[in-house]
Amino acid sequence: MRGLDCRGLRLELVAGLALALALPVLPVSAAHALAAASEATQTTLNVETHDQSGRTKATASVKVTGTDGNPASGSVAIDDGTRQLGSVFLNAQGQATTVVDLPGGKHSLTAVYSGSTAYQKSVSAAANVQGQVTTTPDFQVSVTPLVPSNTLSPGGSATATVTITPENNAALPSPMFISLSCSGLPDQSTCTFSPQNVEILANTPVTCPAGSPATACPPTSSMVIQTQAEGQAMAVPPAGVGGHGNPVAWALLFPGILGLGGLAWGTRRRRWLNRLVLVALLGLVTTLGATACNPQYYYYNHGPPNTPPTPAGSFTVYVTGQSTNGVTAITHSTTLTLTVK
Repeated sequence: MRGLDCRGLRLELVAGLALALALPVLPVSAAHALAAASEATQTTLNVETHDQSGRTKATASVKVTGTDGNPASGSVAIDDGTRQLGSVFLNAQGQATTVVDLPGGKHSLTAVYSGSTAYQKSVSAAANVQGQVTTTPDFQVSVTPLVPSNTLSPGGSATATVTITPENNAALPSPMFISLSCSGLPDQSTCTFSPQNVEILANTPVTCPAGSPATACPPTSSMVIQTQAEGQAMAVPPAGVGGHGNPVAWALLFPGILGLGGLAWGTRRRRWLNRLVLVALLGLVTTLGATACNPQYYYYNHGPPNTPPTPAGSFTVYVTGQSTNGVTAITHSTTLTLTVK
């Protein structure tokens, strides 16, 4: 009996050891299976530049295709080195086109595909372009991806950093103030900037080397996008607040009923009945205004309607900076993709 017990114990130990050794392998195998399930992609970028009013604009055309030959879905960003100049959604053909502003000088643009559940991330080859060099003070707007994610649920929020990069600011005779705003947001959502107005001085830094303090970098603003969850109905108010037992309403309603009865009895018989009818009608109208026909009455008894949530969908948010040189307005924008699920 003792030999059988020891033999059984050895078998259990061996089985337990085998199970323990196999456990760490399972997640790795699952990860490899998941990676194998998503297709690799190829991102191509074509850039055309044109000068307009002393400013260079670059039209970036992007195409993302999976190794299976099908177009990818999702969003793609246009980067200039480490700065994101804008992002845009791919269409059903896996293509996207966007226009970005370029300061004077050389630029190396790349298209960065963010990936999806079915397709892996990829980066295009760099496109080297030249921006027109001018001496006029100006600025450029760039924005980081939203944190924690560009995909939000109703009621969620995310933050991005907007950077205002000055150009030729050494020629500024006075400070330049840039006001930030956004557009293209879905209904029932807002965006706020902190600060909303950014100042550029003649000595404001143009570049920001890694590890530099904020004072040695171009000015930034924190942008928060807030979506809205579906609201709840208001609780029923205490008894006596706009309820059915309002004595004032009944005091007005009762004369109105009597007056209408008098009208039916015969208004032609005496003139004083006509006056009574007018008083009764006035009382009836007043009562209707104090009961269910009045919005305030409905609010007290039923509460406000449920606030709708931010609708689901894919949205391109435009972040705009606007300033003026005293004669004409200077406006530059960038784009940011937002998905609400």
